[in-house]
Amino acid sequence: MTFPAWLYPFLRPLLFQLDAENAHRLAVRALAATPAQAGSSAEDVMLRQILWGRSFPNPLGLAAGFDKNAEAYRGAFGLGFGFVEIGSVTPRPQAGNPRPRLFRLIHDRAVINRMGFNNDGMARVAERLRARDRKAGILGINLGKNKETEDAAADYELGVATLGPLADYLVINVSSPNTPGLRALQGKAPLAALVDRVRVARDALAADISKTQPPLLLKIAPDLTAEDRVDIAEVALTHGLDGLIISNTTISRPAHLAPAFAGEAGGLSGAPLFAMSTALLRDMYRLIEGRLPLIGVGGIASAADAYAKIRAGASLVQLYSALVYEGPGLPARIVAELPALLARDGFKSIGEAVGADHRS
Repeated sequence: MTFPAWLYPFLRPLLFQLDAENAHRLAVRALAATPAQAGSSAEDVMLRQILWGRSFPNPLGLAAGFDKNAEAYRGAFGLGFGFVEIGSVTPRPQAGNPRPRLFRLIHDRAVINRMGFNNDGMARVAERLRARDRKAGILGINLGKNKETEDAAADYELGVATLGPLADYLVINVSSPNTPGLRALQGKAPLAALVDRVRVARDALAADISKTQPPLLLKIAPDLTAEDRVDIAEVALTHGLDGLIISNTTISRPAHLAPAFAGEAGGLSGAPLFAMSTALLRDMYRLIEGRLPLIGVGGIASAADAYAKIRAGASLVQLYSALVYEGPGLPARIVAELPALLARDGFKSIGEAVGADHRS
């Protein structure tokens, strides 16, 4: 039984009376209690793709941050997502930053968070995933480092060794603004060294884990200089990355943000991030010359938003913050509306539309 989407507009005012983090925990528990089921069988063949040897039924995924601890991913597949990314997961459990640390900017349809990689740790997450039915859906695992760890690469190596056998793809997250020093790892030299070590750990996974080892992706920040972008593209192409996720939350604050929360520290997501993250996506697609699959994330709240990122260069897209405002019916609505957008522009498949803006 799926959640009746028409109920959400009536429930939202009640949920918004709760602290944002308490409401989020309630949503995770509700989705975790939902019986596991596959997405809609009516998904259009136009939306199917093979990437990294995996068959994605549609290009829409649930971004990391919603289901940090692999509690609700089964229910998320039932909402219509073509894939789900859990995490970020660190080697050791950590509480994250002090509360309050999650804020709704209702007027701006945005969220600010400074969670700080709060999670149960890789051992507990791995335990939850060992019984996973891989046929139920594609699952990515987003890896982070513990706050006190000095050798960051060692934490990512541990994450790969423990969670890699359970993942359909792995993500190196060096772009959260809420862990001190993390974004410094996006510099060319430290990033190249980090990717080399993590890739070796990935390559060392037993060959019988699955038909193919999990692809290794890097999630980057939207707050990058032109030089940063060139450097990241070079590292991605020359150090064995399999894709990029563009982008994480931003530390910038547009002038129009509601003043009540605009001064809160943390990463901004939701509608204000859309233009910024899509511009970065478009630039990175150009810099890597379309040679690696990209996942576009940031501000998606409609099929038109998702399609804009696909045309800008994304093979796949993700959302999270828009669920706060649109509710659990949003994924199925986007998936249902995408084929008409493809057909309108003369595309017979999602693959034909990827990067179309660069060919116009």
